[in-house]
Amino acid sequence: MAKLSLFERRRRRVRSALRSRAGDRPRLSVHRTGRHLYAQIIDDKEGRTVAAASTLGGKKSGANVDAATAVGKDIAAAAKKAGITSVVFDRGGFLYHGRVKALADAAREGGLEF
Repeated sequence: MAKLSLFERRRRRVRSALRSRAGDRPRLSVHRTGRHLYAQIIDDKEGRTVAAASTLGGKKSGANVDAATAVGKDIAAAAKKAGITSVVFDRGGFLYHGRVKALADAAREGGLEF
């Protein structure tokens, strides 16, 4: 087996910890790149995306903390529209800091519980 990168090891560790805590709740998955931020709420039981938000076509462009806050508010609104109030937060292999933390805080302010 090939040696995994630190990012991939962190991502797998986070995902396996989520499976034990998730129960029936969907997961709020976050992905960030140098240019954009993406968030989606995924129902793993059905294997489909329930709601999504990103900086691609939104009000904010770029990948700074302000854009992350806007994406967090957008995903919370989309989740509310889909009837979801409680999720588990999947940060992937990203550290819970900066843009990822700003997105999570904005989603909580928007009404999501995690």
